[in-house]
Amino acid sequence: MRIKSQRDFASGVLFSAFGVAFAWGATTYNVGTGARMGPGYFPLVVGVLIAIMGVLITLKALTVKTEDGEPIGRIAWRPLIFIIGANLIFGVLLVGVHSWGLPAMGLIVAIYALTFVASLAGDQFKAKEVFVLATILAIGSYIAFELALKLNFPIWPAFIG
Repeated sequence: MRIKSQRDFASGVLFSAFGVAFAWGATTYNVGTGARMGPGYFPLVVGVLIAIMGVLITLKALTVKTEDGEPIGRIAWRPLIFIIGANLIFGVLLVGVHSWGLPAMGLIVAIYALTFVASLAGDQFKAKEVFVLATILAIGSYIAFELALKLNFPIWPAFIG
C-alpha cells in the first residue's frame, strides 16, 4: 500500500497515538459504567474516539489519491512555541510555583497572559484587539467557573485577597 497524502498519514498516526495514550491514561482512574460514570469514563471515551478518528484519517491517506501527495511542509516553530508557552504560562500563573516563590496570580491574570502570549503566534499583533478579547474571556471565565460552576481555584492574585 502506498501513502497518497503524507500530511493526512502523519496527522492520522499522531491522532491515533495520542488517543491511545489518553485512553490508556484514563484507565488509571475508576471508569465505572455508562449508568454510573467514574472520573475516568469521559477521558477514556474521548481517547478512544480520537484514536478511531486517527485510524480513519490514516486509512483516507492510504486510499484517497491527492494531486501532489501533499508533502509535509516545514514545522511552524513560532506558533508552536507561543501556543505551548501560553498554556504553560497560564498554568504557572493560575496556581503559582511555591518552590520558586511565585504566588498564585489567579484566573484573571492567567487569562490575560494566555491571550497576549498566544496572540504573538500570529503574523499580526494588535494590542487593542487582544486586550478586548482577553477582557471578554476573563469576564466569561469568571462567570462560568466562579459564579455558575463554583469551582474552587484562585480568581485574583494571592496578594490581593
